[in-house]
Amino acid sequence: MTTDNYFAKGLMDKQIKKLPKLVVLLGPTASGKTGWSLQIAKQFQGEIISADSRQIYKKMDIGTAKPLGEWRWNGVRKTFFVDDIPHHLVDFIEPGEYFNVAEFRDRAIKYCKLAYKQNRLPIIVGGTGLYISALIDNWSIPRVPPNRKLRHSLQEKDEQELLALLQNLDPLTAQNIDSHNKRRIIRALEVCILTGEPFSRQRKIGETLFTVLQIGVEVERSILYQRIEERTDTMMKLGLLKEVELLARKKYGWNLPSMNGIGYREFKEYFEKKITLDQAIAKLKRHTKQFARRQITWFRHDSRIQWCQTVVEAEDLIKKFLQN
Repeated sequence: MTTDNYFAKGLMDKQIKKLPKLVVLLGPTASGKTGWSLQIAKQFQGEIISADSRQIYKKMDIGTAKPLGEWRWNGVRKTFFVDDIPHHLVDFIEPGEYFNVAEFRDRAIKYCKLAYKQNRLPIIVGGTGLYISALIDNWSIPRVPPNRKLRHSLQEKDEQELLALLQNLDPLTAQNIDSHNKRRIIRALEVCILTGEPFSRQRKIGETLFTVLQIGVEVERSILYQRIEERTDTMMKLGLLKEVELLARKKYGWNLPSMNGIGYREFKEYFEKKITLDQAIAKLKRHTKQFARRQITWFRHDSRIQWCQTVVEAEDLIKKFLQN
């Protein structure tokens, strides 16, 4: 390394140390992130910023495993509180509205800054890997407007045909996308076709905004699957079927991002009288396990994540991180 490069690196290291600190708690669905996050937020005076692409919707509580909370005035704005901990980007848009990764990154940065002003620690909590990567790596994301004509033509194809097309245009995105989420596949194809470049190559890493500690909740696969089974059964007892039915009655179409998510789309054929309720529940359990596997695969590609089996391990990491 030359002298100039050495001093440049030293200056960069100093700048990185001055950056505000951000804790990220991530993991697959049903891994126990919610319980950990509340305990950690209480210990470190934290505010939680959700990185869950399903818990953003109002009226969709049971199927998204949204933690029980309430809206309260918090200074000059209303905030969603769970067990007296402020939560952001939860329960804030209608099921018929759209929300994308670029909007998440922009809003998450805003809430991080607001937390710092209150001398509180921002904690990103969730399992949507795309959201988390967009924030911590400050992606510059192409803002391609929807093309109705193109979408209509793609909508006529089934998921397998669309996946095959995406595999040709963007193998990396095809590998990580939810193969049952037709809307997301169509959006990825739309970006590829209209820009002439794979979507996965268009995500440019921007200037570093935070010094980040990423903690992953590690759960043995068999235990995780058992939790998914039990949680699904609990959701049904809590009234998931009624929740889906009410949404469908309000004319929220099955092609909406909200209704096309896991926990809701599995009941479409049941209401169309094509499958039984037991079959719909089995499908939900199967899709949730598949989703968990995809989440784990995504996170395992990031070597910066430090995996913990207990919340005590996570708390020790955060203490050291904040002291440095």
